[in-house]
This record gives sequence, C-alpha cells and structure tokens, in this order.
Amino acid sequence: MKIKFLGTGEAFDENNPNNSCLVETKKTKLLLDCGGTVPFELWKYNNDQFFLDEIFISHGHADHYFGLPSLFIRMWEEKRTKPLTIICQKGLEKDIKKLIELGYKGISLLFKFELNFIEVNPGQKIKLDDLYLSFAETKHSKKTLAVKISDGKRSACYGGDGMFTKQAEKLYKDSDLVIHEAYLYDKTAWGHACMVDLIKMAERNKIKCLAMTHINRFLRKKLNKKKIFSRKVKIIIPKAGDDYFL
Repeated sequence: MKIKFLGTGEAFDENNPNNSCLVETKKTKLLLDCGGTVPFELWKYNNDQFFLDEIFISHGHADHYFGLPSLFIRMWEEKRTKPLTIICQKGLEKDIKKLIELGYKGISLLFKFELNFIEVNPGQKIKLDDLYLSFAETKHSKKTLAVKISDGKRSACYGGDGMFTKQAEKLYKDSDLVIHEAYLYDKTAWGHACMVDLIKMAERNKIKCLAMTHINRFLRKKLNKKKIFSRKVKIIIPKAGDDYFL
C-alpha cells in the first residue's frame, strides 16, 4: 500500500495545497478528501480520467470537498465511463450534488459515468476491492469522520480534521500510520488538534508512524525552532508530493 501526500496544507495556506492523500494498491486508487487545490495536484501526478476508483470525503468544509466539481467535469470532458464511488457521512451526498449544480448547472445530467454514493456512520465497516475501511467521529466544528484503511496486513488512518476522540483513538490503535491534522503546537483551537497532544496520543496507542499535516501556516514557518520528538513513535511532517510505503 502506497500513500501519496497530494497536499498537506490548511485551508488558507498559499504555499501548501489543501490536505489530501491518495491510497494506492494493485486494485484500488482511493482519494482522501478533495479541497479546491487538490485536483491540480492529482493531475500533476496522474491525469488519466480513469485513474481514481473511490473518493472519501471526511466532512463538508470547503477545503475538503470543493474540488469535486472540477475533478468531475474534467472526467466528463475527457470521456470517463468508469463508475466512481464517493464515500461520505450521512447527508453529505445531497450537498455534493448541490455543489456540482452550483458550479456547473445541469452538467451532471451529461456525465457518462455513474456517481455511486456510500454514506457511512461512525463504527461502520465496509470493503472496497482489496481494502477494508472503518470509521470514527472526531471533534470538529462540523461533524467529521476519520477513516482506517487496511489491506489485511497493514493499516493507515486519516483523521480528516478535528481533535481526536476516544472513538478515534480506538480506531487508530496499533496502526502503522496515522495521518492527522496538527493545527497548533502545544494548544488546541476549537475543532483542531495540536502536536504535543497528538504525540502523546500516538505513544499510548502504539502507533508506528504519525504524519502531522494541516499545520497552521504561521506555525509552519517556525517549525525548525520547535521540539518535535518521540522515542516511541516515528514522527514525520510530509510535504506535498511525498510518498509513504506500507
């Protein structure tokens, strides 16, 4: 399983694309979140209209799903016929369809590919080709789902946005990789986690590697002066374009 970091930035960081990852296996190409800047990063990496199989949307904030209209329209323009599956929380299907209409009214009627939605709840488990997905809610300003992705041997978790919860910790426990937003260094903002708390959480849950993303744009400039260290957990701060192999 390969993880491609398409973007690692927060919503308003002009130097870092919106937080998003691509999970690749031999059978599956799964995009995790699709903010407004994400399609461009995806196309730089692979511009084949048939490339993606599924997209997971963690929650309904602009920097996590407003890139979908551009992505879908280009797929249509380049004559995609292969069905595409969207995994999201209950109620978000309606908002995604409305967003497409707001962006390009009537265009979805011209699509030659099916948009299939799977709406999920915290605690639910689903199977996608050679991957198993399970979900837990995080504490954010809008309901957000974290996802755990496993191929039966290795597992990677993606927090989306928001402070981890007891349910999220249970989901993350013993994972090979947890990708989590770390908006601030040693204090929490409403609906966001911080680096110090994340490292402690990763240590007590025996997470092998913690990838911290979605970092506040002002904090990111000062990171070389901050102590980010753990004797128990591998800590990485990935950049857009980085790969991680499981």
